[in-house]
Amino acid sequence: MAADRDPIHEAHGQWTRHGWDDAADGMAMVTSVVRVQQLLMERIDAVLRPLDLTFARYEVLRLLSFVQSGSMPMTRLGSLLQVHPTSVTSAVERLVRQGYVERLRREDDRRVILAALTDAGRDVVERATLGLNRDVFERPGIPTADVLRLTELLGELRSAAGDHVVAPATSG
Repeated sequence: MAADRDPIHEAHGQWTRHGWDDAADGMAMVTSVVRVQQLLMERIDAVLRPLDLTFARYEVLRLLSFVQSGSMPMTRLGSLLQVHPTSVTSAVERLVRQGYVERLRREDDRRVILAALTDAGRDVVERATLGLNRDVFERPGIPTADVLRLTELLGELRSAAGDHVVAPATSG
C-alpha cells in the first residue's frame, strides 16, 4: 500500500467489498479513534517520559494535587480514575518507589489506606502539567470548536457505554 493512502479508508472499502456495509462506517470510526489515541499517546509520552512518568501515574498525581489535603483513599482514586483497583495499586506502588507518593493509614479508620502526595510528587506533576498543556492540551490538532464537538460526540459514546457524562464546559 502506498504511503499516501489512508489505511482506514482502504479498510472501509474492504469492509464494503466483503458485504459488511452496515459495519463499515462503525469500523472506520472505531479504528480512527484507536489510531488517534495512539497518536495522542505518542505526544503525551514525549512530555512524560523524560520525567519517568506514564499517563496513568500522571493522572494519579494530578488528582491528588487537586485535593486540598493532597491525599485520598485508594478506593476513591480508582473510582475517580475509572480504573480497576489493581491498576491504582500498581500506579501508586510505582509512585511510592519514585518518592512522589506515600501510603498512609487514615487516623480515624486505620483500615483505610490513603495515597498522599509528597513535595517531590507535587513538583513533578506541576512540571508535567506545564509540558502537557503546552505540547498537547493547548494544541490538540483541531480547532477549538471541533475539540468541543468531538468531546461532545465522545461523551455520547461514553454515555451509551454506561458512563455518567456531563456536557463539556466551554472555554471562553
